Amino acid sequence: MEDVMTAKIETKKAGVRFYLTAEDFYPDALTSTDPELLQRFEKHRFLELYEMGFHDCPADPSARFLWQVCRVFLRDLTAIPELELARDKVKVEPTGDDIDNLTSLVPFIVGSEYVNETWIRHLFQKLKQVFARQVRKYEGTVNLYLTEKNQNMRLPERIFFHLVENREDKDYPFAFLATYATKESNGKIRHVPLSYALTEYQGDRKKLIALLSCLDKAAEVSELVAGFMESGEMFHALRLTAEEAFQFLKDVEKIEQAGILCRIPDWWRKRNKQMSASVRIGDKKPSLLGFESILSVQPQLVVDGVPLSRKEIEDLLKRSEGLVMLKGHWIAVDHARLKALLDQMEKYPSEISLLDAMRLGVKDNGEEDEGPVVTNGEWLSSFFQKLRRPETIETQKVPESFTATLRPYQKTGTAWLSYMDSLGFGACLADDMGLGKTVEVLGYLETLRAKEKDAKVLLIAPASLLGNWVKEASRFAPKMPLAVLHGPGAEERAAAIEGSGVFLVITTYAMAVRLKSLSKVNWRCLILDEAQAIKNPKTKQTREIKDLHSDMRISMTGTPIENDLSNLWSQFDFLDKGLLGSFKEFTSFTRTLEDNPDGYQKLKNLVAPFMLRRLKTDKTIIKDLPERIDRDSYVDLSADQVVLYRKEVSSMEEKITGLEAGSFKRSGIVLTTLMHLKQICNHPDQYLGQEAFDPARSGKFEMLGQICRTICEKRERVLVFTQFKEMTKPLSEYLTGIFGMKGAIIDGSTPVSERTKIVEAFQGDAYLPYLVITVKAGGTGLTLTKA
Repeated sequence: MEDVMTAKIETKKAGVRFYLTAEDFYPDALTSTDPELLQRFEKHRFLELYEMGFHDCPADPSARFLWQVCRVFLRDLTAIPELELARDKVKVEPTGDDIDNLTSLVPFIVGSEYVNETWIRHLFQKLKQVFARQVRKYEGTVNLYLTEKNQNMRLPERIFFHLVENREDKDYPFAFLATYATKESNGKIRHVPLSYALTEYQGDRKKLIALLSCLDKAAEVSELVAGFMESGEMFHALRLTAEEAFQFLKDVEKIEQAGILCRIPDWWRKRNKQMSASVRIGDKKPSLLGFESILSVQPQLVVDGVPLSRKEIEDLLKRSEGLVMLKGHWIAVDHARLKALLDQMEKYPSEISLLDAMRLGVKDNGEEDEGPVVTNGEWLSSFFQKLRRPETIETQKVPESFTATLRPYQKTGTAWLSYMDSLGFGACLADDMGLGKTVEVLGYLETLRAKEKDAKVLLIAPASLLGNWVKEASRFAPKMPLAVLHGPGAEERAAAIEGSGVFLVITTYAMAVRLKSLSKVNWRCLILDEAQAIKNPKTKQTREIKDLHSDMRISMTGTPIENDLSNLWSQFDFLDKGLLGSFKEFTSFTRTLEDNPDGYQKLKNLVAPFMLRRLKTDKTIIKDLPERIDRDSYVDLSADQVVLYRKEVSSMEEKITGLEAGSFKRSGIVLTTLMHLKQICNHPDQYLGQEAFDPARSGKFEMLGQICRTICEKRERVLVFTQFKEMTKPLSEYLTGIFGMKGAIIDGSTPVSERTKIVEAFQGDAYLPYLVITVKAGGTGLTLTKA
């Protein structure tokens, strides 16, 4: 079977996209274009994935990755010689190489951060269950079953060729043995020497010929195998010289195409990587830190990580081609490759900038064995370890003026921001929603303020989050001088910022573009909350915000990775300009990912040091979290709400003037007013009895939209409670616009049978994004764990 890791694959247009979860995957109802196929995946996603693996590779990155997982599963399955004997009882586990390769192929899609060894093993198990169910019902051979699925798939023969090292014998340093798979009377399958077949099938010549027929095919493509057949040595364990072993190894690919699998030393299959040009960068700490830091470059030729001297290289070039034992490793001497590697070494400069060093691994090399292996020197290794493992950064003691009690992972986050600042790098704080990004940033800012009291920080956030930032800052950093630039008088307040004692300036994305005086300030730090707002690099808002001058930059987002890689480029163009190259260079790179999906891992490796993302599912995080996270968000009223609110309060004051305190009439007026104020705070149209429900007229609607957009991007689900039945429909219509599809409503009038169906749908596999519930209807009897 063709190797999915190296073969150039034909793609076809896919009608279904997918998102990944901590467990496995789901079809994405929001972006899929084939309703029929979507429905099939929603009903039987593992069965449909299994069937997809027998067909051409889909073009969509999410579908292509799942197809690749399935193809690797099928490759491993069909490489098991005893599969015909074991059938549905076969065991299929991903190898270490499978896991490494598949994790390197994960594209930037929703949920890509969940893919790890456990995730891949789980998917293999699900696919194996599908195979077992189908082959259990199939009356023919497994080989025929596979051929019906895909005519290019064939089972290997039951015979194996083994080649192992025998270091105790200098003259014959290798041993060869042919074995075959057989089923014992107790049902167990084991591999035994091929000579046993002469005894097992001595009374059944047909079966013996059928078993041995593949040897004739192998003899046609390998002179060595032909010699073993002619002499009868094939049925015995053989000692081989290094020359004979080299001849056999060169024939392995053709022998396996003939149907005989070969168990050979791992170093041969990785021979192109075994000997390589290596560039060691950054042994010593540079005098200045930053992307322009100059690092030393030391090119060398290595064998399995062991550097070779110039004399050893010259000695290799003098030898004839074949296997040579060098520094405890067998290597294949290939003069053309040796000379090519030496040429690569000569091309490297003696120095390189840190930025260029980081980008080396992302350049498109085409074939995976081309180009030098870049290794980090002593200082650079230590440097990257801290960036990629923030828990190793020494946590700083936050000032006493910071009143929050940070959880361990939050202390790490605050220390990481300070460390990135000290290095002159921008940082993307991408912790899962609910883990406390706000308090981590405030901890960093208060630490910064303790050192630099005259510094000025600009924080840009959606309008719906301004009130929340002010409340959180007042609560956890009460001594921090701050100003909010929003609403009437913002221009005048902005113009006065530079000479004031204000440390933290908070404004909205729209105001940041409108207030030209902000561009005149040399900001110590520029922070973007919900940084998805600059994901489109072509908008005026994105361009003008990127033009603001600052020493340090932080972006905060719960969804750093999306399908559109231009969003990723825009984020890092803001944070660390030049890291991903120009937009033109980056676009050119992304076009190569379809043919070279291992580029996704290179890209992740490049941005990973500048992004801190912890998930609520992380074991190290879960132990620090309470069973439930309760977070109060403070919402500013819209201008319309403020007018109506004040008018209603004034009306109440007029009505109760002169009424006796505690009187029934006075209490009735107060209670009615409270009800009206609740309606106004929900939306002016609820109070006025109108039907438009423009989200811009309600602070609550805008806040809900901000939260739900993040939930939508992560393909999670949300419960929205309301005290008022009449609000369920407007809320549902608003959320339908955000999610791009309808959710469901449960209120007091929902029949019990209908309620049960809604709950089952919300808990099911098909995506139901939201459930709007009245407090009374949802108070008891509902188990909803998917939100």
